[in-house]
Amino acid sequence: MSRVVTLRLPDEVYELFRSRAKADNRPLSNLIETAAIRHLQEEELVAPEEMREILADRSLVRRLRQGSKDARAGKGRLVG
Repeated sequence: MSRVVTLRLPDEVYELFRSRAKADNRPLSNLIETAAIRHLQEEELVAPEEMREILADRSLVRRLRQGSKDARAGKGRLVG
């Protein structure tokens, strides 16, 4: 099911979105939706440089694996 969302934008931001949507030959709503989804997905990911740094730390990787194993086994508790 689709939902309608009202969005208030300053004129310069609206024009930026509108001109990009026109250049891509797609609706403004699709451009905004796609940009928002892409931004949210990128926020969830680790940068490649950061992942290389994490994987290079053998002690950290060992502790992460053990923590994952413990979580699957129901050991410990979630601290929020």
